[in-house]
Amino acid sequence: MSNETPFLSVVIPAYNEASRLPATLAQVMEYLQAQNYRSEVIVVDDGSSDATANLAEQVAGVRVLRRDHRGKGFAVRAGALAARGMYVLLCDADLAVPISEWEKLYAQLRVGHDVVIGSREGLGASREGEPWYRHVMGRVFNRIIQSVALKGINDTQCGFKAMSRPVAHDLFRRVRIYGDNAPIVQGAAVTAYDVELLFLARRYGYRICEVPVQWQYGTETKVNIVRDSLRNLRDVLTVRMNDLRGRYH
Repeated sequence: MSNETPFLSVVIPAYNEASRLPATLAQVMEYLQAQNYRSEVIVVDDGSSDATANLAEQVAGVRVLRRDHRGKGFAVRAGALAARGMYVLLCDADLAVPISEWEKLYAQLRVGHDVVIGSREGLGASREGEPWYRHVMGRVFNRIIQSVALKGINDTQCGFKAMSRPVAHDLFRRVRIYGDNAPIVQGAAVTAYDVELLFLARRYGYRICEVPVQWQYGTETKVNIVRDSLRNLRDVLTVRMNDLRGRYH
């Protein structure tokens, strides 16, 4: 590793996050500046119609990628492939999981896991402020995911994930649903890109570890219950169909 190579790249996808992103970046930068390693923060603007990108560009040390509005999966992929750090941490613009929880994920990377994902399930996890119906919907969706694509993973959709840069680059170059040809979308587009990413990780033999984390429900969530549920279900079924058609070989 050269002296100019960051130890950690933090990738934050953002769509119309002008109201929340400044506070998130302040917390992230404060945490990283207190560490004894080099880091970088990459904000991927997912075609926002507000001042998200402009506000991010005003924060010293933040690199901003402006992309067409193709959904969260496409934005995350763009940031991960642009990352230069030894490790890549993916987190949401609302910082629902505190940035300090990265230390839990890193501990598992150090002992040999390849992909470490924050989990809102299991002993030690906490979910604050989540409406009961959203929790029920999430568990039902996870049952579908486990039966169709990813048995044994209890929370694929938590936005807090980490892996080494080589692993991140390998997996994100292999994704199909939100790859280079992802279509332009309208409105906020919460996707199940995580399912394809983890499916590929398992297929190619990467060791996956779930780590219980603290998670705070965002009152300004952009999730549309009907639209996003249908989109996510489509994504999960597409992963299975892609596999049956040999698109992941």
